[in-house]
Amino acid sequence: MSTYSADAVICGAGIIGLTIARELLEAGYRDIIVFDKEDRPGRHASGRNSGVLHAGIYYDPGSMKARLCLEGSRRLQSYCEERKLPLFKSGKVIVAREESELATLDELKRRAEANGAEVEMLDEAALAKLEPNARTAGRALYSPLTAVVDPGAILAALREELERSARVRFFFDTRFLSPRNGAVHTSQGDISYGLFINAAGAYSDRVAHTFGIAGNYRLLPFKGIYRTLKKPAADKINGSIYPVPNIKNPFLGVHFTRNVHGDVYVGPTAIPAFGRENYGVVRGIDGEFAAILLRDLHMFLKNEKFRAVALEEPRKYFFRHFFRDAAKLVRHIAPADFLPSPKVGIRPQLVNMQTAELVMDFMVQRHGDSLHILNAISPAFTSAMRFAELVVQEHVTS
Repeated sequence: MSTYSADAVICGAGIIGLTIARELLEAGYRDIIVFDKEDRPGRHASGRNSGVLHAGIYYDPGSMKARLCLEGSRRLQSYCEERKLPLFKSGKVIVAREESELATLDELKRRAEANGAEVEMLDEAALAKLEPNARTAGRALYSPLTAVVDPGAILAALREELERSARVRFFFDTRFLSPRNGAVHTSQGDISYGLFINAAGAYSDRVAHTFGIAGNYRLLPFKGIYRTLKKPAADKINGSIYPVPNIKNPFLGVHFTRNVHGDVYVGPTAIPAFGRENYGVVRGIDGEFAAILLRDLHMFLKNEKFRAVALEEPRKYFFRHFFRDAAKLVRHIAPADFLPSPKVGIRPQLVNMQTAELVMDFMVQRHGDSLHILNAISPAFTSAMRFAELVVQEHVTS
């Protein structure tokens, strides 16, 4: 088999892999290979997300998510404006489904302000001016800086930019197999490197394990299914309407989002999945099914927060439960307003199996001449440009 070499080799052509490649070019790297098992960038989480650029509301002050989200959003919005990519400065409201959620709404405001985010607490009359169809229990939190993009358009632009540099090569349909003394063994041959970066998304834990690190950590897949609204119901949604989330978990709940093309999506769920690419009911279930099931069982028994998700979310496969969640956010909606959607995403959530805790922040681990990006979940797309800069500054060039 062929042997290749590069100064830096990146496994994974999602938003994190592409933006890190971009930062390595800025840092002076002359020869970079990005390889991916798929036929083009962003076939999984990066290309299947809602396109919402978050605005720093949910995250614990001081966390990487909190530090990187706002600046990441600003940079991505500027990137879209400079290249005339679709961008909808939609804003977002977070509504309380019942009065018991108002304390959490206040906590979100506190976190947002601590993180430097721009937010405003609205009464019901002010909410009605922004989102006439939104329903809340007295108050709602407004985020004017939340925006929506087309993830596919951004990924395509980044690929084109990297290829135009003539210093980045893409190897698609290329699977990571194992490390080999300063090289990685792939389905297309060995690739030697000065620096290897694991940005393999849902498979990043498996890649890290072959290097002998992150042994206590596993990625558990959660399935996000969506539906769309048909007109005239879709016309009653101006931007994004989100529920107050359970801030002990990293999931934001079923919500309404108008995208850059004018379509309104409702979702996603957070259903424990049985494969890292389990996009259908059974499609994507593979030989890892039993191991994932055992991990889920371990978390179900040991972690109350996971147990609550595992008991509640699978019901949303059934439309009546999905509709029930969505209907709590708006004044007027009917089951007939919903259409099925082929849009499905998998969110790979990192779990510390030793402590049975969900990892709530991004994780980066350096190991010799390899660097591993773990738990690159929401708001990873939003944060990507600032995150990539930080990774290169703190773990590559420092």
